[in-house]
Amino acid sequence: MHRRTALSVSAALLVAAPLLSACSSAEVRPGTAAVVGGERITTAALQAQVKDVRTAQGRAEQSAQLIEASAGLERVKLGKMIQLRVLEKAAADAGLSVSVKDVEDVRKAQIAQAKGAAQLEQAALQARVPLAPDQIDGEFRFQLLLGKLSDRFGEDKVLVPLAAAAKELHIEVNPRYGAWDVKQIAIGDAQTPWVNQRTRSEQAPAGA
Repeated sequence: MHRRTALSVSAALLVAAPLLSACSSAEVRPGTAAVVGGERITTAALQAQVKDVRTAQGRAEQSAQLIEASAGLERVKLGKMIQLRVLEKAAADAGLSVSVKDVEDVRKAQIAQAKGAAQLEQAALQARVPLAPDQIDGEFRFQLLLGKLSDRFGEDKVLVPLAAAAKELHIEVNPRYGAWDVKQIAIGDAQTPWVNQRTRSEQAPAGA
């Protein structure tokens, strides 16, 4: 198993986030949450991720507390989706990849550590960025990509390939969700006061 805990939010990536800057654009077309490397992250895809988490939380014993603790989930999930694409770009540029077997090996180890699949799923729902059961393998892949980049470049220099990848991807965020905030290390409010910030009531802490 890789030395990083797969369900944790990596400190290395959180430090890197100020370099993963993007501009917000009012020109992003309807139905698009963000554009990364010319490819759309659709609002439907984003909302599907949020719905999966909310459904899983609704089945949990402490559903109300879990939902309350994850206010701002839509914005947080979008930030994570953007970061994944940055990681994939940086890894590809470095000739690194994560196989299905890599993910399966981590899953087996994490299930053993949690003492069961049900316990792992419960821990995933309680993570800082909560995960539905079908999102856990994606998080393992996220952490493995970051781990391989850190091993290749060193944890103190992994920001360099991440920043280069983010710059090449020309990230744009729909003002409906905010803009990439380099100070808060999260998606913050867009600098367009006339835009209806539908997610304003669901502000998320730094560290998406």
